[in-house]
Amino acid sequence: MECQECSAETVRFAVPDEYDSYLPGEEDVVALCTGCLAIQPATEPAEAPDFERVSDGFPTGEAAIPLALLLGLLENLALYRSEITELLDAVERAGTDPLLALDRLAQDSDIETDLDLSGRRRQLEQLL
Repeated sequence: MECQECSAETVRFAVPDEYDSYLPGEEDVVALCTGCLAIQPATEPAEAPDFERVSDGFPTGEAAIPLALLLGLLENLALYRSEITELLDAVERAGTDPLLALDRLAQDSDIETDLDLSGRRRQLEQLL
């Protein structure tokens, strides 16, 4: 599946029930763009989502899905403040430093997002 925003490849994944409330829509399956980091609805999940396709700095394991959902909400930090805070906590509980992950994504030259990841990282640091 290609991204609707930039035509890059995406990583499709099912949203676990524990994270259903963090999506603005009613989607059970979404896709994370490997180019612009946009989250968009998808029809069916990959059997084993490969988040390493996004970036070497993207966490794997339990931290991957909450970080992917976090990226989808960062555009509206004020609107989704509580959801973002909870997702940051989930990433951290899974053993990954979410701010370090954002730093790594911001430095990845293959990622071309309209979102200022470094600026958002500073704002998130203030939330914590």
